Amino acid sequence: MRIVVKIGTSSLTHSTGHLNIRRVEELCRVISDIKNAGHQVILVSSGAIGMGVSKLGLRQRPTDIPTKQAAAAVGQCELMYTYDKLFSEYHHTVAQLLITGDDTQSESRHQNFSNTLNRLLELDAVPIINENDTVATDEIVIGDNDTLAAIVAESIQADLLVLLSDIDGLYTADPHKDPSAQLIPRVTKIDDYILSIAGVSGSTLGTGGMITKLQAARICLSCGCDMIITNGRNPAILYDIIDGKPVGTTFSGESK
Repeated sequence: MRIVVKIGTSSLTHSTGHLNIRRVEELCRVISDIKNAGHQVILVSSGAIGMGVSKLGLRQRPTDIPTKQAAAAVGQCELMYTYDKLFSEYHHTVAQLLITGDDTQSESRHQNFSNTLNRLLELDAVPIINENDTVATDEIVIGDNDTLAAIVAESIQADLLVLLSDIDGLYTADPHKDPSAQLIPRVTKIDDYILSIAGVSGSTLGTGGMITKLQAARICLSCGCDMIITNGRNPAILYDIIDGKPVGTTFSGESK
């Protein structure tokens, strides 16, 4: 299988903003093992701004663009250093790709991006992708790595996109507010009802929410790639996904 895994800031860090070392170590171990089993894995990782905020000793996520860009510049170094160190322990080589909107919207640049990504997979590297928050003002404002992950999945004809989030999946209502909310195990199309139950981000370090995940699902459904939203608190859940066990919410076409 060719799998894109996206992990959000809230899954990478503690509530203090500092890196959740145990979880990141587990994520790298599980992905390494999945690669050892013969699967190709691309990691789309948020967290650069969040880690920069922690590294710079800021009390909260900045709201002005220059400080966000500065935090991203510091945090991206820390993020890739961590991934490189941990994946190296399992004898896997990582590659960093920082993407802007132009890289996905320009036909020639999108093709170059796809070619590079496919070549990295052929060379058995682990591509780690993030928005280029240091220079792309629009991407900082949007802060949407869910859509980026879906574009990556579409670009390389991935079989599956997994969004590791801070929620178990798509619910009929906000489970934090409504105890009767039910997890929706499978969605075959993004209709008005599905859009109406999408909530907003509850994280102070990350941005996005269920709306961006549904946008990602729409991209995946249009290109025949399945997508799963599940909780990233236990990265070993990727094993269950590989084994075909029901996890979180699966977005898959009606014919599948």
